[in-house]
Amino acid sequence: MTEQRRIAAEGRLRYKCGVRATKFEFEKRFWIICAIYLIGFCISAFDHNPFIVALRHLIAPSISPGIPQAIMFARIVILAGALLVFLAAGLRTWGAAYLRTEVVHDTAQHSEALVADGPFRHTRNPLYLASLAMAAGIGVLASRSGFVFLVLANWIFVYRLILREEESLLKTQRESYRAYFQAVPRFWPALKPRVPSGNLRPDWGQAFAGESFVWLFGFAELLFAATLSPRPGLVVFLLAFVAHFLITRHIQKHRCA
Repeated sequence: MTEQRRIAAEGRLRYKCGVRATKFEFEKRFWIICAIYLIGFCISAFDHNPFIVALRHLIAPSISPGIPQAIMFARIVILAGALLVFLAAGLRTWGAAYLRTEVVHDTAQHSEALVADGPFRHTRNPLYLASLAMAAGIGVLASRSGFVFLVLANWIFVYRLILREEESLLKTQRESYRAYFQAVPRFWPALKPRVPSGNLRPDWGQAFAGESFVWLFGFAELLFAATLSPRPGLVVFLLAFVAHFLITRHIQKHRCA
């Protein structure tokens, strides 16, 4: 990297430091994201127009409510949302296989090593990209305004988290991260790997365990699509939260042992 490009990269990072997430936000990121989802779905108390209905009015206004075509349209939209959640689960699992679950779900920030293998060869932030896909996938079950809020609020929050991690990695990894920063896109992935493959070997077992709650979110949405009833899906959503807490607690105990 030339000196001019190095200075430009550092300047961009410093410029964005003012909007980066705080230490508290990073440590409590799971609960903040949960709060975003809660607010997004509570918006339906004010906006009674479901996203699915608004989308149907936009792209298929000739379909009247209550008829079989309207029901099929709702199933298709929810299935599309479930596919987005499964895509997010797959991307998060791929990333966790290299980054390790104890790092992914740790409340502390880790910048002692630079992982540039697996999906990190295509995008610097595959886990945050997956979070946005999950917000869009689950958001189809919300109101029209709730969907917009979920996507925008998640995007703004993860972007601020990204800026915090970039600043920390630049301080600890220096030239290696500057080169990686220039080669690999921050968010939207490159189709071809931008850096050579490293020596890391993926650990898929712990990755699937750590991201099992996202896979369960996808199955919950499939139940919504199949039954068009909220109860079965809500049960699976709750099971997903329980699985997340049990698995992360087990990982933390194992790490401290």
